[in-house]
Amino acid sequence: MTDRPDTTPSTGDHFQALPDEFSFIRRHFRRLAGKEALDLTDDAAVFTPPPGRELVIAADAMVEGVHFLPNDPPQTIGRKLLRANLSDMAAMGARPFGWLLTLACPKADSRYNDAWFEAFSDGLAEDQALFGVSLLGGDTTSTRGPLVLSLTILGDVSPGHALRRNGAQEGDGLWVTGTIGDGALGLLALQGKIADPTGWLAERYRLPCPRLGLALSGIAHAAMDVSDGLVQDIGHLARESGLAVRLDVGSVPLSDAAEAVVTDDEGLAVCLTGGDDYELLLAVPDNQTGFLLARCEERNITVTRIGQFVSGQTGVQVLRHDGSAFPLRRQGWSHF
Repeated sequence: MTDRPDTTPSTGDHFQALPDEFSFIRRHFRRLAGKEALDLTDDAAVFTPPPGRELVIAADAMVEGVHFLPNDPPQTIGRKLLRANLSDMAAMGARPFGWLLTLACPKADSRYNDAWFEAFSDGLAEDQALFGVSLLGGDTTSTRGPLVLSLTILGDVSPGHALRRNGAQEGDGLWVTGTIGDGALGLLALQGKIADPTGWLAERYRLPCPRLGLALSGIAHAAMDVSDGLVQDIGHLARESGLAVRLDVGSVPLSDAAEAVVTDDEGLAVCLTGGDDYELLLAVPDNQTGFLLARCEERNITVTRIGQFVSGQTGVQVLRHDGSAFPLRRQGWSHF
C-alpha cells in the first residue's frame, strides 16, 4: 500500500503524497491486513490460489458526492464500498477472500483527519470479520478533487461454475432477491425529500446486503447484481443473452418502508430505475424453481419472480399486470 515518489512535473499537475504516509498506513490499515499482505510493508501481496479453483476479480470505485454523501458516517462509507464489490462476487457465484484499496484524499479538506480514518477502518474491520475477507494491499495518494475510493475484490470459484450475464435462455423466469428501491429512496430520505421514520431506507442506502453463498451454479442460467437500476440491469442481462424480457412491475418486491412512501407511478419509477439495490437478478428455468427457492430459504433470503425471458428484439418491456406499458423517462444510472 504505497505511493510514488514526490517528483513534481513542470505542468504543476502533481498531487503530493499524504503526510507521513507509511505511518498513516500503519495506524489505520495494518490491522486489516491478512498474512498474504506481508504486513503492508512490501510493494505487493503474495498468495497461493486455492487448489482447483479459478480466480475471480472485480473492482468498483466510489466518489464523494456521487456514490456517497459528504456527511455520511465514515464507518459506513468503506463498508458500502466493500459490500458493493462483494455483491459482484455474489453475482458470479464466487467466494471472496481478499481485497485491495486505493484512496485519493483531498489534502486541503480538514474533515479527513486521523479520527475520520480510524472510524473508516473500524467499519471495514467489522465487515472483514462478517464476510471472512482481509486486506491485501493498495495505494494512497492525495487529490485536489473530492475523496475517491477504489476497491478491488478477489475471490475464487470452481472451474466452469462462474455465473455469467450471457447465459439466459428463452422461457427462463426472471427472479430478484430481496427488495428493490430501498437504496434510491434512502438517498432521497437522507436528502430530506421523503420521510423515513424507521431509518430503514437510509440504512439500505448506506449498507447494502451482498447475497453471498447461494451456490446457484446449475440452477441459474445467468446472473448479475442490481447496481445501476433494476430496469437498466435487466436490459444488460437481456442484451448479453440475445433475448427480450417482460418485466411485470406489479411483481417487483418492495419493502414495507418503500411501500409507505411509494404512492404513485413516479415513486415506483424511482424504485425501478434508481439503483443502489445490490440484489441479484437471476435467469432460472422453471424446472429449477424449487431448487432456487430452497437455496434462498437456507440463506434466509427472499426471492421473487418478476418476469420472463422471451424471444424478440433485445430489451426490456416494462408492463403492468394488465399488459399495458409502464411509462419510464429513464432506465437507470449512467456512469458517463
